[in-house]
Amino acid sequence: MLATVDALLPLSLLEAVRDVDAPEGVLEAEFVDELRNKRFGLSDTVYSQIQRYTEAVRRNQRTAQDETIALARLIGRRPDAEAVLRAAGRFLAREAYLTVSPITRGVLKVMPSMISRPLAFRKTRRIVQRYLNGHVRRVGQFVLLEVPRSVTLGVAPGSTGCSFYESSLREVLRLLVGATGSVEHTRCEGRGEGTCEWRADWRGADRPHVS
Repeated sequence: MLATVDALLPLSLLEAVRDVDAPEGVLEAEFVDELRNKRFGLSDTVYSQIQRYTEAVRRNQRTAQDETIALARLIGRRPDAEAVLRAAGRFLAREAYLTVSPITRGVLKVMPSMISRPLAFRKTRRIVQRYLNGHVRRVGQFVLLEVPRSVTLGVAPGSTGCSFYESSLREVLRLLVGATGSVEHTRCEGRGEGTCEWRADWRGADRPHVS
């Protein structure tokens, strides 16, 4: 069976590329046209793909995982690959957070941690399963994210590709519980450790909520 990912994942990659490549301020039309020829994120190809994935997200559709891996590899060739991947992770987390009902988001902000913390964990688990094809579990004071097949594995030198998932986890927890402590990449398939895993310090959520 063909492996798939939620369409929000490739959309997040392209939105990050477009955002990073977008010129600052208002420029002359001729200069913008020139930039479109030089910057991948401003190309008609990226624009059309963003439209396609946006429509797929609206319809709750999924897309082939290999297609997303190919896109991640294109990003991995950029000198600013890590910045783009981190931006993509934050974009995905923020869009996924908006799928949580406004009532639930309000409860998470105002209720004491003994009530809000279990609810936040359930929402984190749901977001990770749907949008990252991953699994989340609690181990003591930590939240562990495991991704059996990373779409960004090996797309750039070292563990650069892994920054996408680290950024996603950090932002999801920031939005749901207020803040996080350190997020550590504890296992990596690229190092022959079987799977990719990240560990977030759940105690960071004891700080005031930031939205």
